[in-house]
Amino acid sequence: MKHVSILIPRGHTSLVNIEGTHQILSEVNSILTSMERAPIFNIHLVGIAKETKQTTGLFTVNPDVLISDVKKTDLIIIPAIHGDQIKVREDNQEFIPWIIQQYKEGAEVASFCIGSFFLASTGLLKGKQSTTHWIFANEFRNMFPDVILLDDKIMTAQDGIYTSGGAYSYLNLLLYLIEKFTGRDIALIISKAFMIDIDKNSQSPFIMFKGQKGHDDEQIKKAQDYIENNFNEKITVDQLADMLALSRRSLERRFKKATCNTVIEYIHRVKVEAAKMSLETSRENVNEVMYKVGYADSKAFRITFKRITGLSPIQYRNKYNREIAA
Repeated sequence: MKHVSILIPRGHTSLVNIEGTHQILSEVNSILTSMERAPIFNIHLVGIAKETKQTTGLFTVNPDVLISDVKKTDLIIIPAIHGDQIKVREDNQEFIPWIIQQYKEGAEVASFCIGSFFLASTGLLKGKQSTTHWIFANEFRNMFPDVILLDDKIMTAQDGIYTSGGAYSYLNLLLYLIEKFTGRDIALIISKAFMIDIDKNSQSPFIMFKGQKGHDDEQIKKAQDYIENNFNEKITVDQLADMLALSRRSLERRFKKATCNTVIEYIHRVKVEAAKMSLETSRENVNEVMYKVGYADSKAFRITFKRITGLSPIQYRNKYNREIAA
């Protein structure tokens, strides 16, 4: 059997991640038993204190074992932990050497949603791929520049370390792990029983782009404001550089440092976000939306839109337009 350690951190933790994982892995055991196969998961809630109160004051989680009791585990699950991520690390410092040692001894480690911040704090993600909730992508990049963040991905898997994207995408990572450990047949049964869309691989359609302005470079903020207020026009890097009295090279360097996007990427993301809003709420066709957000080449628009959202403009409109959905 595989020993599974679902961590119960101090702070405000996603109880959905904890209970959902416990329920789904327990159901895998039940299904295997009904098929006269041996159950595979030995599931434990592992904490650093006998009673772990949530900082919301609403719930208390009681781990059934403490990390000092677990000498060997096979899979560590890190749920999302909300709040100031530096304080999260401080409050749960005792987990870190234990996670590192278990990984060195062969355990695999999975984080859900913003649990990737705590996983990255162990150093185990250094030089590796990771994802997280798209809302916190820039914050993650700033805190952990040595991690390869793929914020459009539902999940990542590398060297026995797994991460999932925003919120309920943890279900897709669970399905991946279930398929890995028990086979495709059991994963399909679980996907149907819990109505989880198997093989989903991108959180791009769910990303709502909001200009990254959590920085102190006032000139770059002016460039961002200009792009956001004039997305319906053709905007060039040289034009912005002239407006700010900067060299093109200086603008591009400072823009990338401040926003984690190149100037061109930022322009495209602002335009596509405006296009998404039109496709969601208006009756305009794709070409009308394209012209409205400042594109003249339909092929270029479609390629850019799909690269950013994971869907073609028509697919996006059919999926999210309220009137069509109704």
